[in-house]
Amino acid sequence: MSTVLIVGAGTMGHGIAQVAAATGDTVRLFDPLAGATERGLTKVRENLDQGVAKGKVTAESRDATLARLSGAVDLASGAAGADIVVEAIPERLELKVALFKELDVLTSAACVFATNTSSLSIAKIAAGSAHPERVIGTHFFNPVHLMALLEIVVHEGTSADVLARVQAWGKQLGKDAIVVRDFPGFASSRLGVCLGMEAIRMVEQGVASPEDIDKAMVQGYRHPVGPLRLSDLVGLDVRMAIGEYLAKELGNPAFEPPALMRKMVAEGRLGKKAGRGFYDWP
Repeated sequence: MSTVLIVGAGTMGHGIAQVAAATGDTVRLFDPLAGATERGLTKVRENLDQGVAKGKVTAESRDATLARLSGAVDLASGAAGADIVVEAIPERLELKVALFKELDVLTSAACVFATNTSSLSIAKIAAGSAHPERVIGTHFFNPVHLMALLEIVVHEGTSADVLARVQAWGKQLGKDAIVVRDFPGFASSRLGVCLGMEAIRMVEQGVASPEDIDKAMVQGYRHPVGPLRLSDLVGLDVRMAIGEYLAKELGNPAFEPPALMRKMVAEGRLGKKAGRGFYDWP
């Protein structure tokens, strides 16, 4: 088992922390925003309590998971002795580059640097590190404790040893991992965002309601969730930023955010986290 530091205690960060602790790792969660680490730890406890209430998690397993999970007071203490660091901070290249530069001097030479980015270049993130061979993409999916897929993304400089270690870690976490080359959008985001943008254009054009467009994909193509509901879950602002990035990097207008999406983001209709997007989220 490993000692794992998760940087970023939001939706993805606390989810990764929960799964790692549940499968035996010693996990430290750190977020520089005031109160965010505590909120992340509280959310993990709530998730586990819900699992116990539904009979999907035993009380003993919940308690053991929480015993292996703690909050770090700062980045240095969290990184001390870490075997793996997973960053789940906002999707801004400069923030990720700066974090890994800082981690260069806080971790051992054997520590793996993993980024949970869903679309940014792993090579560009790694370029700022003194140890680019230790940088790899680990794209988890929301909610982390329920979604089986782990998209492992390697850039040209990622070492074979780091890839093997992350594949073994993913197996420990109970994830079904795929390995993808470092290319804009990887596999999942490139396909998913393209579908989501087209679904938004269909709403914009009055082709059908959001509910019926989603139903077409769920019942017709066996998707577990429709593209518009998924956009609400991810956050329209997050998906819009990814779409803009992919449209530029790939030179493909299919990824360009529709006017309706831009309008909704400007109005604060960001999806579930805001209480309203294509659906109402009480």
